[in-house]
Amino acid sequence: MRASTHRSGVRQRGIAAVEFALLLPILVVLFFALIDVARALQANMIIINLSREGANLASRGKLQLSENAQTIIGQVAASAPPLDLNKLGMIYVTRIMGSTTNGVTKSIVLEQYRWDDSVNNRGFRVSGYAPASKVWTCSNWASGTAGTCSVPTGNNAPSVSMMSGQLIDGEVIYVVEVFYKFNMLFQTFSFGLFSTSTLGPDFYSMTVF
Repeated sequence: MRASTHRSGVRQRGIAAVEFALLLPILVVLFFALIDVARALQANMIIINLSREGANLASRGKLQLSENAQTIIGQVAASAPPLDLNKLGMIYVTRIMGSTTNGVTKSIVLEQYRWDDSVNNRGFRVSGYAPASKVWTCSNWASGTAGTCSVPTGNNAPSVSMMSGQLIDGEVIYVVEVFYKFNMLFQTFSFGLFSTSTLGPDFYSMTVF
């Protein structure tokens, strides 16, 4: 009777070991997937805070934006760790003003800057990463002036949909955009004929101040 009970216990332990061996790869994948999700949430929270801080600095700066845009961007990027913003990120600062003509008020772009620090060799000149701004896309980045867009002025000033008709004539807002090229540990999952879409899209945050 004891021998039979002993054999039954050994058999059950053997079955449990086999079941654990079969489940272990799934558990490992789930564990790393949870780590990936946690990393993504952390990265997203960081870039949201970066855009808020950048917009706050730009709107409260005592100097002209043309004189301190790269300084502001550099200060914001310095608080990005553990994200490697210098290699995988981009920051845009855009100054927009309400302009009324013939009773119609629209939002026009006055200035736009991107992270391209020639003094400290940071930003675009290092990463080459410059996704298009979602506020307004500059087609003529000025040569000789790092990160400065040559924005048309006067009647040729570009109008944008950002708060169009909501700004009074002469009212100015600052828009800071932060992009981050997030790399997930698991880019895709494949199960035979079934596969998921690519994971880990670029993160984006925009703050208007």
